[in-house]
Amino acid sequence: MKKSLIILLYALFYVNCFAQNSIQNLDKAFNTLLGDEQAKHAITSICVLDARTGKVLFARNEQIGLATASTLKTITAATAFSILGKDFQFQTTLAYSGEITADGTLKGHIIITGSGDPTLGSPRFQNTEPAVLKQWVAAIKSAGIKKIEGSIIGDDQIFGTQTTPEGWVWQDIGNYYGAGTSGLAWRENQFDIQLHPGSSTATAVQIIKTVPLTPYIQIENELKTGSPGSGDKSYAFLPPYSNVAYLRGTWGMGIGKSGISVALPDPAFDCAYHLQDTLKRLGIQITQEATTTRLLKQNKQSVPTAKQKISTATSPTLSEMTYWFLKKSINLYGETFLKTMALKSGKPATTSKGAETEINFWAAKGIDQSALNIIDGSGLSPGNRITTAAMANILFQVQNEDWFTDFYKALPEYNGMKIKSGTINDVSAFAGYHTDTAGNRYVIVININNYSGSGINKKLFKVLDELK
Repeated sequence: MKKSLIILLYALFYVNCFAQNSIQNLDKAFNTLLGDEQAKHAITSICVLDARTGKVLFARNEQIGLATASTLKTITAATAFSILGKDFQFQTTLAYSGEITADGTLKGHIIITGSGDPTLGSPRFQNTEPAVLKQWVAAIKSAGIKKIEGSIIGDDQIFGTQTTPEGWVWQDIGNYYGAGTSGLAWRENQFDIQLHPGSSTATAVQIIKTVPLTPYIQIENELKTGSPGSGDKSYAFLPPYSNVAYLRGTWGMGIGKSGISVALPDPAFDCAYHLQDTLKRLGIQITQEATTTRLLKQNKQSVPTAKQKISTATSPTLSEMTYWFLKKSINLYGETFLKTMALKSGKPATTSKGAETEINFWAAKGIDQSALNIIDGSGLSPGNRITTAAMANILFQVQNEDWFTDFYKALPEYNGMKIKSGTINDVSAFAGYHTDTAGNRYVIVININNYSGSGINKKLFKVLDELK
């Protein structure tokens, strides 16, 4: 027998033994987790597959549907890549209705028509708020418009009027991570409120300002100053389309940040408002206040028809958006992708139809439909129920797709592994991939629901460490 063949056989024997020992140790570590006081009343599930063959190497409670938190984003991203394509882009158009007179007066309206682009005005990409406003102002001037006898209208009709999925928690909805979708999304549908704690717990928290300015939103400040080291325990209660925000909770003395980020109640209006404000500051007179197609319909007014397109803002590709969707766990992106997938499939652009599209897509690829109880696209809803076996099998299947490199690159790194985290109330989960020191590749999904106390992730990592 040739020496090279002997070396190869020895290497394969070593790798196989290493993998078997890892799985045996994984069993012990998982049982230790189950016996931990924090898991006493919890449901804990794990599914580990051989990433090359899909063979189940280790699994416990893998057929029990659990709340996923943000690990659901891996399924949403994979489905979006499959249905929309890695090069998919959103487009937002600027147009006008009516006519432009010889002296540069537009007897009509400027209309911003959205297609749902969640990145419009985002600081993460080139189409930042200042860049987009600059582009639109230049287009308006280039069209010869010096005065507008009309208004700036934000057209957000494509996604309808339900911005947040059913099943989201009231405490989440007004905060930046609870920002809902909009047909005309703007600045990731959020704004900042700068705060300053009082000098003692007996004094009130001071609101410095909003960034950017949102004078049309009334802020009712019920925040109390927290003790030193207590940090940020504040929540904004601001329903969609409302103009009154309630701040509740505490803002600790000595806190190391300037304020909180809050969900925009009406992104389309804010977008139209800031374009109108910019034009006014540049000396372009506008005779009517900024508005939206929703408000026009609500007030029984007709919606003007765009006559001439003058500018188009194109989003980054789906691959670029997914990088931030998974890295920074931006819920807005997932909810937008879900509605867009429904549209692409010929269905209404609703969350429920998007979830239906997603479930049917994977059912057609052999995933048990009853293992995918999907309510939203981001995992923020505590009502999602997905088995670790279903999620692991989806992660196994996508490795053969031409977009997998972009998907894999977008996964964060935790505990030395390429895994997406998920955290909501008493839920912690991780899903992704790992290659051990011997070259064995694994698909990993671990999830615990209803644990007690804090610091559970360290104990989940102790289990996963056995795969290193």
